[in-house]
Amino acid sequence: MTMTVVNPATGKKINTYEELTPTEAGDAIAQAHHAFLDWKRTTFTERARLMKRAAHILRERAPEYAVLMAQEMGKPVKDGRAEAEKCAWACDYYAENAAAFLRSEVIPTDASKSYVTFQPLGVVLAVMPWNFPFWQVFRFAAPALMAGNAGVLKHASNVPACALAIADVFRAAGFPENIFRTLLIGSQQVDAIIENPLVRAVTLTGSTPAGRAVAKKAGAMLKKTVLELGGSDAYIVLADADLEAALTMCVNSRLVNAGQSCIAAKRFIVPEAIRQPFEEGFVARMNAITVGDPLDEHTQMGPLARHDLRDELHQQVQESIHKGARCLLGGVIPENPGAFYPPTVLTNVKKGMPAYEDELFGPVAAIITVKDEHEAITVANASIFGLGAAVFTQDVAKGERIAATEIEAGCCFVNTFVKSDPRLPFGGIKESGYGRELSQYGIKEFVNIKTVFVK
Repeated sequence: MTMTVVNPATGKKINTYEELTPTEAGDAIAQAHHAFLDWKRTTFTERARLMKRAAHILRERAPEYAVLMAQEMGKPVKDGRAEAEKCAWACDYYAENAAAFLRSEVIPTDASKSYVTFQPLGVVLAVMPWNFPFWQVFRFAAPALMAGNAGVLKHASNVPACALAIADVFRAAGFPENIFRTLLIGSQQVDAIIENPLVRAVTLTGSTPAGRAVAKKAGAMLKKTVLELGGSDAYIVLADADLEAALTMCVNSRLVNAGQSCIAAKRFIVPEAIRQPFEEGFVARMNAITVGDPLDEHTQMGPLARHDLRDELHQQVQESIHKGARCLLGGVIPENPGAFYPPTVLTNVKKGMPAYEDELFGPVAAIITVKDEHEAITVANASIFGLGAAVFTQDVAKGERIAATEIEAGCCFVNTFVKSDPRLPFGGIKESGYGRELSQYGIKEFVNIKTVFVK
C-alpha cells in the first residue's frame, strides 16, 4: 500500500510513500528492542549529551522542518519554526533534568536498605497526529529516550516526510541505530504492533474514538497506555475581566494552528452584561486575521490539514446554525483552491448544537451566554471533555479559586491562554484521556517503578 500526500493549500499531490509490510514493521520493532538492550545501560550523562545534540539539530534545521510542515499539513512557516524550537526546548529540558527526576528514592523500612528505582520498560509505541507533527512526537520521545526506552513512531498518514525527518534528527545526533524508528504504516497495522510482545507500552495523541480503540487493544494485552485525546476547552470571561486583554488571548487561542489544536479555546462563556462588546471585539479581531499561503511569512493562518476535515467542520457549523446559532462572521467555504476555512464566529450557541456539544477542530468560535459566574462554571463543566480551560477576571484570587477547584480539566489558566510547557504536566480527564506528558510526571509514565528491598 502507499501513502499519498496532498498539499492542503493547493490540493496538489506532493509525493507518494510505500508503507511497510507487517513483516518489515515487525523487523523494525525487533531492531528497536535490540538497540534498547544496550541503550538502557547507558549513563544519563551520555543520553543527555546526545539529546542536547538533537536540540541543536532541531534549531539548525528549523527552517527546513517548517517548510515540511507547511507543505504536508498547512502550518505557516513562522509557526513551524517556533514548533521546532519548542521541540529543542523539550530536548534540553529532559537532558538537564532526567537524572534528577529518575534518581532512586530511599524509603526507610526494617530492611538494611530499601528504595524505589525507576527502570525503562523497553519499546514504546507512539501513535501521533498531524496537527503538531514535530511537537507531539518530541514531547513523548525526549522523556522516553532519556528514561532509557526505545521508541517506534506510527505518525499520521498525511505527514510522512515529517515523520522520517524526526527519526533522522536522532540518527544525526548520534543516537544508537534503531533506538527510534519511524514506521510508515496505516492504522490497520496498529493492533498487530500493540500485540507484539516486544512493545511494552503505548502512547496516543488523537481523537477520542482512536483512543478508545488503542486502549481496548492495549488493555487486552495488559500494556500501559497514555492517552491525550480531544478537547472542547472552555474560556470563561467574567464581567470584571480586562476585556481588551481577554479578547486578544481568546482569539489567539482559538486560531492557533488554524484552530486545529486539542487545547485551543473553543467555547467562550460570557455573562449577558458583556455579551455585546465581547462579540463585537471578537468579530473585529477574527476578521483582521491574514489567511493565505503557509509558505508566506506574512500569513497568520493557513488552510486546514485536509479537505475532508474542512468539510466536516463546515457541516458542524451549518447544523449549529440550522438549530438556532447565529453566524456573526465566516461560515462559508471559499472558492479558492485548498482546504481553507474562514475564521468563523457563532453566537446564541445552545445545548444540542455541535458547536456546544462537540469538538470543532478548526477556526470556529462558539459564544455561549450565561447569567452569572455560577452558571458559567456549570456550562464549562457540562462537557464530555476535560483537557484545558481558562478564566479571565481582574479578581486574581477568584480566578485562581475557580481554576484550581471548580473547573473539571487537566489544566486551567488564569488571564492567559492554555499552552503546553515541558516544565508542567499535560493531559486531561473524562473523554480527553488519561495519564500525563511532560514534566517529572511525564517521564515516569513509561518506567518500571521498582521496589528494591535488601535485608
